[in-house]
Amino acid sequence: MVYLIIKELSPSADEVIIVTSSLMKDMNSKTDMYRANAIRVLCRITDGTLLTQIERYLKQAIVDKNPVVASAALVSGVHLLQTNPEIVKRWSNEVQEAVQSRAALVQFHALALLHQIRQNDRLAVSKLVTSLTRGTVRSPLAQCLLIRYTSQVIRESGQNTQPGERPFYDYLESCLRHKAEMVIFEAARAITELSGVTSRELTPAITVLQLFLSSSKPVLRFAAVRTLNKVAMTHPMAVTNCNIDMESLISDQNRSIATLAITTLLKTGNESSVDRLMKQITNFMSDIADEFKIVVVEAIRSLCLKFPLKYRTLMNFLSSILREEGGFEYKKAIVDSIVILIRDIPEAKESGLFHLCEFIEDCEFTYLSTQILHFLGNEGPKTSDPSKYIRYIYNRVILENATVRASAVSTLAKFGAIVDSLKPRIFILLRRCLFDSDDEVRDRATLYLNTLGADGSVGETHKDVKDFLFGSLDVPLANLETSLKNYEPSEESFDIDSVPKEVKSQPLAEKKAPGKKPAALGAPPTGPASTIDAYEKLLSSIPEFSGFGPLFKSSAPVELTEAETEYAVNVVKHIYDGHVVFQFNCTNTIPEQLLENVFVIMDATEAEEFSEIASKPLRSLPYDSPGQTFVAFEKSVGVPAVGKFSNVLKFIVKEVDPATGEADEDGVEDEYQLEDLEVVPADYMLKVGVSNFRNAWETMDPDTERVDEYGLGVRESLAEAVNAVINILGMQPCEGTEAVPSNSRSHTCLLSGVYIGNVKVLVRLSFGIDGPKQVAMKLAVRSEDQAVSDAIHEIVASG
Repeated sequence: MVYLIIKELSPSADEVIIVTSSLMKDMNSKTDMYRANAIRVLCRITDGTLLTQIERYLKQAIVDKNPVVASAALVSGVHLLQTNPEIVKRWSNEVQEAVQSRAALVQFHALALLHQIRQNDRLAVSKLVTSLTRGTVRSPLAQCLLIRYTSQVIRESGQNTQPGERPFYDYLESCLRHKAEMVIFEAARAITELSGVTSRELTPAITVLQLFLSSSKPVLRFAAVRTLNKVAMTHPMAVTNCNIDMESLISDQNRSIATLAITTLLKTGNESSVDRLMKQITNFMSDIADEFKIVVVEAIRSLCLKFPLKYRTLMNFLSSILREEGGFEYKKAIVDSIVILIRDIPEAKESGLFHLCEFIEDCEFTYLSTQILHFLGNEGPKTSDPSKYIRYIYNRVILENATVRASAVSTLAKFGAIVDSLKPRIFILLRRCLFDSDDEVRDRATLYLNTLGADGSVGETHKDVKDFLFGSLDVPLANLETSLKNYEPSEESFDIDSVPKEVKSQPLAEKKAPGKKPAALGAPPTGPASTIDAYEKLLSSIPEFSGFGPLFKSSAPVELTEAETEYAVNVVKHIYDGHVVFQFNCTNTIPEQLLENVFVIMDATEAEEFSEIASKPLRSLPYDSPGQTFVAFEKSVGVPAVGKFSNVLKFIVKEVDPATGEADEDGVEDEYQLEDLEVVPADYMLKVGVSNFRNAWETMDPDTERVDEYGLGVRESLAEAVNAVINILGMQPCEGTEAVPSNSRSHTCLLSGVYIGNVKVLVRLSFGIDGPKQVAMKLAVRSEDQAVSDAIHEIVASG
């Protein structure tokens, strides 16, 4: 207990001398337990100076005959390696000797320490693994460590080996025949996680995992089924031999094991086994928590997309569990799955919509009700018998809260605009809504009645009505809200075209790193006005730039200096049709200096499409008072010119008297090297979202569509590839499709934006990844200009 208290108290440098002599005496005690504890405590509280004094004792302890003492010294070495690596590295010979120990724990700790000592030397680690895989490791714990180190060497040497060669694979396969279960599992898991693993290499690992499925130990069953679940994502056929064993796990008392078994079976099952699986799952669902149910629902959705002919069975199952008890996230997962199946399997539309209508009759979640009504308004009018949905929709107007009632009114109007035979009936129902107790419900009903026409007919404005009801909102809601708040009632009505379309992730007042002085963005005082408006007001007030026309886009600030430097500089790129203005926001962080005549010299050697036409220096830059200097370049009108600029900040430095704050009259010319700056294709794209991507896509001229496929090379994950393409194009992800589920092998991402020249662009990206992490992508583009569709492909091809 005394040893533990000393460790917890961790005496300071002044106090540690009090206990050091006692602990050093205990290190030479005849009682092994005292020796081991004294080593642990001394290494915890000691500093580098004392460590050199006791180093000899520690090296002796590492090779001590008593395993408790040896392990204490080795574990202390692992901790000391973080603070005194040079000293610990001198123990390599003793640690190497401890690796040959017959004591299991000593061998385990010695191997861990030896690997940490050599971990930055790839060749040394490879030699260590080569020597130890020849059979000198007896401890199961150490064997598990060695398997992990072997996997690391295989990964690192993977690019330098010939196809068909796999160094150390024979060792991993031999570990599958080890007598210790932990070693067998570790080897099996290592084999399944090999990059580009083949079916032949997988077979022995799958065989031992299959044996673990029938083990009496829950931990082994869980480990095996979880590993097989991961394998099923990339090699489903390799796991099919285990299906019979996994079916018996559906009734396992451990619900985690049962859930993994179900989801694995759904990934590996064939079309003929779907009905049998659904019967087993039905009984299982009531016994598990919502978090497990969501996993099952997502697996069923994937299975339905894999076997579309089985949509009826799977849709009925989803419908039945939708009516059972459950939380919001669980019900949302089911609704999302049904919506995806309706969109991707045309035959499932009628039954899917009917199931959703039944659900909203008893739905307790406002969000889900409004989302279903919105989806029903888009898809319902296109079915063979739209009239059967009207009763369900109007019931929401009578029975629900105000939010759902308002959504139901909008859905009714969509039916009235599309289905001619329903217009009179819809008109009557909308007139009843005029007497609703809620303002928004009444306002919507009034709006739609006027839009559809007093007699319920659309007439000559049919296209305008469809665009109004089904078209996407081309402006971000945050920008619309700001503009509406700033609108002052007058004879001039509100113009939605005045709302900025760019999505700004960063407000005008730049988010700064802790401790760093804010670098001004040079905009007028921050207020509710949008960023683009503020920049445009600032630039139009400068005579040199006032004739450049309307501002298309202003980029987010790009840092050109590192944090905590003498001068903080970032740049904002302002894009015009025929010009680019660079606004350098500068902050002087030195109190004893005043900077005058501040300007930036931009070298456009690697930006041949640009020519400098104007520069506006900053007259004075006092301490902690941000200011701006500008440089303007001309480019071809409407052309998305790209290039790289090197930048030097030039200025006159004047010393400031700290006592009086007065600056010297004479100054010295000086300069400060800034980071390079690039103008990239994404700078010519505004991030503008659409509220309904599918409708926006279908209303875009199909003749402008351009489709091609690209290889994106080796990527760590699909998420990395998706983010890379989004960043290259600079477009706005729609409907949350930028988020890639973990371990996903395919993904679809939807993007929208406005290209320079105010051309609307929509992009569909379909990604797929194979075993060796090679990513392929299919790119489909639609825009208002065929040339822009081609330009998007050129950007991706060159990016």
